[in-house]
Amino acid sequence: MASFISIAAAAALMAGSTVLPTPSTPTLVARANSDCSEAAAEVVAKTGGQLLSAQPSGDSCVVTVLVQGNGQRPRKVTMKVPM
Repeated sequence: MASFISIAAAAALMAGSTVLPTPSTPTLVARANSDCSEAAAEVVAKTGGQLLSAQPSGDSCVVTVLVQGNGQRPRKVTMKVPM
């Protein structure tokens, strides 16, 4: 009987401790001086591809997209676009 009481006490103690919930939406951080979102949107619109990455590089953005071929394997296209 004593072991049952110890287990119940331990369970009650653990139930009283709180666990912080994780945020339901991710936190996005953008740097205003090197934002490549417009350049990425331009490349996606021009190629009709799927965005893989967009990274600032000096005063330009290096944007990589995956473009579907006509019955062929998709190809990776990388373009350097001014910001």
